Amino acid sequence: MNIYGKYYNAMTRVMNSLVQNIEENSRKHEAKTGEKLFEHLRYRIKDENSMLEKLERNGLGQTTHNALRSITDSIGLRIVCLFIDDVYENIALIKSIPGCTVIKEKDYIQNAKPNGYRSYHMILDMLADEPDPDGNTPGHFFVEVQLRTIAMDTWAALEHELKYKRDIKNQELIVSELHRCANELASCDVSMQTLRRIIRG
Repeated sequence: MNIYGKYYNAMTRVMNSLVQNIEENSRKHEAKTGEKLFEHLRYRIKDENSMLEKLERNGLGQTTHNALRSITDSIGLRIVCLFIDDVYENIALIKSIPGCTVIKEKDYIQNAKPNGYRSYHMILDMLADEPDPDGNTPGHFFVEVQLRTIAMDTWAALEHELKYKRDIKNQELIVSELHRCANELASCDVSMQTLRRIIRG
């Protein structure tokens, strides 16, 4: 039996509904301004094996309740934008979606992680006309949303690839260079944002 049990279909509907809201907001914005709010949007329900591994890693029993309550990223979205300002505009629009409550957010764009990682993370509590593991109807389902620019997304993908390489020589040099690259890409993001503001007048 899938770790999500009878809630898998409800999770799919919650995810699809949120995605539709975000895409509709983007279409309205583009119709009004001629500019896209994001470059691409990815979404998924965490693979069962990944969820089982995460539960074990966190010392949690491999139960449906823990997967949907103790872990908050069973449903995940990633929004990749062209410009920094677009990240924050998307955040504001997500917060305005009916039935959506932000229960946690971390701004790693303004406050980058020590390794140079930049992104904006939100944990949403989505209210849905579905029963949840606590027996509530309407139910509550957690969704993790990550928002970043293309530059941030590129760096994160490369860092992830390198992190899982084995027997890396000159580990300290690699870490130092990754941090330098992150800062250079961040500088580029700021420059591109400034250019857009100048062009807009």
